[in-house]
Amino acid sequence: MGVVQEEIESKYDRIIELKAFDDSNLGVKGLVDAGLAKIPRMFIHPQHNLYEKSGPIDSRSNIPIIDLEGVKNDVTLHAKIINEVQKACENWGIFQIVNHGISEGILEEMIEGIRRFHEQDAEVKKEYYTRDFTKKVIFVSNFDLFQASSASWRDTLSIAITPNPPDPIQLPLVCRDIVVEYSKQVKHLGYTLLELLSEALGLEPNHFKNMEFAKQGFFLGQYYPSCPEPELTLGTKHHTDPNFLTIVLQDQVGGLQILHENHWMDVPPIPGALVINTGDVLQLLTNDKLKSVHHRVIAKQAGPRISVACFFRTEFFDTEDNSRCYGPIQELLSEENPPVYQETTAEDYLKHYYSKGSGTSSLLHLKF
Repeated sequence: MGVVQEEIESKYDRIIELKAFDDSNLGVKGLVDAGLAKIPRMFIHPQHNLYEKSGPIDSRSNIPIIDLEGVKNDVTLHAKIINEVQKACENWGIFQIVNHGISEGILEEMIEGIRRFHEQDAEVKKEYYTRDFTKKVIFVSNFDLFQASSASWRDTLSIAITPNPPDPIQLPLVCRDIVVEYSKQVKHLGYTLLELLSEALGLEPNHFKNMEFAKQGFFLGQYYPSCPEPELTLGTKHHTDPNFLTIVLQDQVGGLQILHENHWMDVPPIPGALVINTGDVLQLLTNDKLKSVHHRVIAKQAGPRISVACFFRTEFFDTEDNSRCYGPIQELLSEENPPVYQETTAEDYLKHYYSKGSGTSSLLHLKF
C-alpha cells in the first residue's frame, strides 16, 4: 500500500459516511440523482461475495412454474398442484405461480405505484424516512445500515398488511389506492398458499393458518437504482428469509438469484407471475423437509429495478404470549425422523437472525 493510499485509509471514517448518508433522508436514489460516477465506499462488498458463479441467463426450464388454475374447484388439479408445491419446496425452496387470481393490471399498477413513490418529489418522500421500525409506513435505505459490514444498493418502502394495517390516510398519496387493493388480494393469496403447504405435508388444510403464520404480514416496496459500478456492490446481500413464506412481485429488469446446488441461478421475470419462496420458519417446522432458499439481488447498470416482497409470519413482538415455542411439527416426526431442531420462541429466533449477519443460516444454532 502506497503512502497516499495509507493516508486515505487513515482518514476514512465509516460512521461519518453512514451518518451523512442516513441524515440526507434521500436514500440511494438521492446519490444517483446527485450524479455520482463512483459508488461510496460504504457500499463496496467483499469481492468473494460478488464473483461467485452465476447460472445460465435463462433458468426458466429449471425453476418450477406452477399453474394455480382450478386449484379451488377441480379435485384432480388440486391434487396435482399440491404435489407440485411439495416437490418445489423440497428441491428448490422457490417456485413461480401463474393464474393465481391477481390480474396483470393490478400487478403492473403495484409496480408503478412503488415507482411513483420512490421517484416523487424528494421533499415529499423525505417525510416518510425513519428508523423507527414500530411505524406502519416506513421509507428507509438499508434497515441494517449501521450493523452491516457493507450497505446494499436499494431503497425501501415498508407497509404493514396485517393484523393492523395503517389507516389509508397514512399511506403515501401516490400509491395509496393500489397499496390497499394489492394488500387485500395478496393476503387472500397467502392464505391459499398456506393451505396448499399444509396439504403438501399431509396435514389439515387449515393447519398453518390456525398456527397464525399469516397473522403478521407486511410488504417491502424495493427500489434498486441504476448503479454506476455494479461489480462492486449488491442490491440485496445473500440471505434467507426469517419468516414463513414470501410472495414476490418483480418487474422485468431481473437481478434476483437463488443459490441452488452451490450455484447462483437467475430467477427470470415472467409477465403476470409471482415468485414464492419459503423461509426459515417453514424449514424449522417441517424438520428440514421443506427448504428455506438462499437468495440475493445483484446490482445492475440497467434500472431502476422494482419489486414488492410480501412476508407472512407469526407476530414476533408485543404479543400476549411471547413465550410460545415453535419447533418441528409432531405429526411429521417419527423414530426414523427425529427432531433436527430445538424449539425456540419467535422473538428469540428473530433476535438471533438480525444479530448474526447475512450469508449463514439462522437455523444452525438450533440444531441438536
